[in-house]
Amino acid sequence: MEELLIFKDAAKKAIEQEIVPHHHHWEQSGVLPKEVWKTLGHAGLLCVDLPEEYGGSGVSFRYSQVVLQELCRQGFMGLSGSVAIQSDIVAQYILHMGNEEQKKTWLPKMASGEVVAAVAMTEPATGSDLQGMKTTAIKDGNHYIINGSKTFITNGGHADLVIVCAKTDPKEGGKGISLFLVDATLPGFSRGKQLEKIGQHAGDTTELFFDNMKVPASSLLGMENQGFLYLMQELPRERLAVAASAVSAARACLEWTIQYVKERQAFGRPIAKFQNTRFKLAEMKTQIEIHDAFVNQCVDKFEQRKMSLSDAAMVKLSATEMLCKVTDECLQLFGGYGYMSEYHIARAFVDARVLKIYAGTSEIMKEMISRELLGN
Repeated sequence: MEELLIFKDAAKKAIEQEIVPHHHHWEQSGVLPKEVWKTLGHAGLLCVDLPEEYGGSGVSFRYSQVVLQELCRQGFMGLSGSVAIQSDIVAQYILHMGNEEQKKTWLPKMASGEVVAAVAMTEPATGSDLQGMKTTAIKDGNHYIINGSKTFITNGGHADLVIVCAKTDPKEGGKGISLFLVDATLPGFSRGKQLEKIGQHAGDTTELFFDNMKVPASSLLGMENQGFLYLMQELPRERLAVAASAVSAARACLEWTIQYVKERQAFGRPIAKFQNTRFKLAEMKTQIEIHDAFVNQCVDKFEQRKMSLSDAAMVKLSATEMLCKVTDECLQLFGGYGYMSEYHIARAFVDARVLKIYAGTSEIMKEMISRELLGN
């Protein structure tokens, strides 16, 4: 634990030095500079739990989560989500499903920040229904021809590498999905403009288009038509990372609010003196600690390879719902100032909302939990 605390302190200092002075400008401009990735890589904050031979530090999953948590504690939920895609999703797919050549080609560059990665699953007309995706990858000799489009792609604007989910056997539904490691410099690949979101303005989110894009057969990640299975294997880690981030973001909101209510005067005394304020703070503190314990329990299960799909769904569902309630309650205690974008709580309020949507909506999480309960 001492080494983990040392790493946490180092991550905190790096973020305060390299990210804090610039983040407000990125939010205002709606652009995350690509140079940020090399900065994060140089600070050792990317793909930290990869084996050392692939550019990581060979540490446990908890170290990777410390990076996301420290970003969230500063109120940088958009950047945290971008880093999670790089370190907790794409890198893990390649590590677990990739061949040795794919690992050596991409992973060290992702850890250094030289390569920015994205995963392209969601489509304009399908949302969470991955089995209904329309993007195809048709075999053509020693190549595949990819056609289709993807939307809401985190890191899509800067991505050098994209894991593309596509139908290699369109007649088989979910059983016909495959994954491809797509080099974004190849002909036939294009990006839409930066999507305008209500929150996470510094987050890089775009549409991607594939027009008769010819990729070598060696781009196939894992086995053909096994993509849906791979997605189900890796989504629990993603959902656990979202839950851990949600708890850290909620804790940050509570800390800002405690400071504010001690200083803000109303009717001749600090807001913190009112019973309603005190009770709200107590309720939020309790919920944060409960969810922190749940997240830690799930991390233990994950590291022991005992975390179920239902466990991941429950912790993601409950932690993100909790975060949205906390941001709403905290904003209310700020009064009118909580609605001003110059205050951290205002940005946290809009940034938090998408956590109930990405990595599987709350409704999908409930469906997964109920399936395990009912055995169908």
